[in-house]
Amino acid sequence: MPPPAFTTCSPLHNEGGMPKPQASGKADPDSMKSGMPSLPQVHRSIAVPGGTSRSANARRMLAFAGPGYLVAVGYMDPGNWATSIAGGSQFGYSLLAVIFASNLMAMLFQAAAVRLGLASGRDLAQACREQFPPRINLVLWFFCEVAIVACNLAEVLGMAIGLNLLFGLPLIVGVCITVVDVMLILALQSRGFRALESVVIALVALIGICFGAQLLWLHPPLATMLSGFIPRSEIVANPEMLYLAVGIVGATVMPHNLYLHSAIVQTREHSRTLEGTRQAIRFATIDSTVALGLALFVNAAILVVAAGAFNRPGTPPVTELSDAYHLLSPILGVGIASAVFGTALLASGLSASVTGTLAGQIVMEGFLQIRLSPAMRALLTRLIAIVPAVIATAWYGNEGASALLVFSQVVLSMQLPFAIVPLLMFTTRRNALGALTFGRPMSILLWSGAALVVSLNLWMLQRLLTL
Repeated sequence: MPPPAFTTCSPLHNEGGMPKPQASGKADPDSMKSGMPSLPQVHRSIAVPGGTSRSANARRMLAFAGPGYLVAVGYMDPGNWATSIAGGSQFGYSLLAVIFASNLMAMLFQAAAVRLGLASGRDLAQACREQFPPRINLVLWFFCEVAIVACNLAEVLGMAIGLNLLFGLPLIVGVCITVVDVMLILALQSRGFRALESVVIALVALIGICFGAQLLWLHPPLATMLSGFIPRSEIVANPEMLYLAVGIVGATVMPHNLYLHSAIVQTREHSRTLEGTRQAIRFATIDSTVALGLALFVNAAILVVAAGAFNRPGTPPVTELSDAYHLLSPILGVGIASAVFGTALLASGLSASVTGTLAGQIVMEGFLQIRLSPAMRALLTRLIAIVPAVIATAWYGNEGASALLVFSQVVLSMQLPFAIVPLLMFTTRRNALGALTFGRPMSILLWSGAALVVSLNLWMLQRLLTL
């Protein structure tokens, strides 16, 4: 396939799309005839301050803070909890290296999504629709929808488990209640995108505080914990460890987040000169990296708590979220430890489901150009996830919910190549983004990460076919 070139609405090569950055500081007036952008109700709705002083730069950086945290919640959703608790309780701190490497890869891939969105004026779904033949787009859309259903399945189940643990609600009832978050999205979007970002940031902060408290109560051995960040050959040699490692990769580097991030960075009204776009990419990448650093802390903390509390000689591994909830208070000797765990789980499911629903809207509009009312789009996206969640909950019950969460993350990992490869084709080829294309060292690093993800998925596919 020839390398893509944005010939219709790339900021650098367009004939009738988004305004292209120019050294003169003027936007081409003929380039204003663009189609409908991503999330049109909030597109370029947040002003970015001008000025060249140090304080102006600080205000400008704060203006770009927010989208990274909407992306980060996908990296600490209930699916991450299931894989990290299973990994920590079975193998101690050994899989911390996988969490660390996965988060580093996530930072790189999200930086590519930022660059695509700000440099081309398109999200990843729109770019694929414009540059690939219809049959390829249909395949990409299908696998993206599979990833979103798997992700939403984890989020819906996580919220339902949290409601069950904290309030005793049956899982099926909890799954049905999760449709309420659609109304939350609509209410927050009507107040502006900043309101949505603020609520998600507050939920992320709550999750971080909860796990900070868990670590203080646990007092894990520092030397043993830090040794877990050193990669070991056992991770590859042991099939059970490798299965969980692939699940952690899928739970950390999430394909729908690449579509989401490339769209929501376009909510900022930044200068569309070449230098203004460069600066926007820089600030948005800083926002993303800092937010994913917090996600790294949460993911590592979940595994550390599981390893310190549940990985003990003579005791069976804890793989169910409900078991972890009931055992934490007795093991840590803190009465509120279990309630804090359940509160963080509920906040995780709620925040991740909000952004997962947004990603579903972006994919539907970008690939299929289906324009529905915001209420109908959000409800349809949610129902696509809730129906399989209800069936799975009724079929597996409480005992199988955590196993289903782990499997959903493995499914996510297997969808990654279908999002990563197009993204890197658009951001590492100069005829796509011109002067804003990644340089050779960064391109090599990105493609190496993609090759690693593809290799892990080939192994997983071979394992599933030989079961």
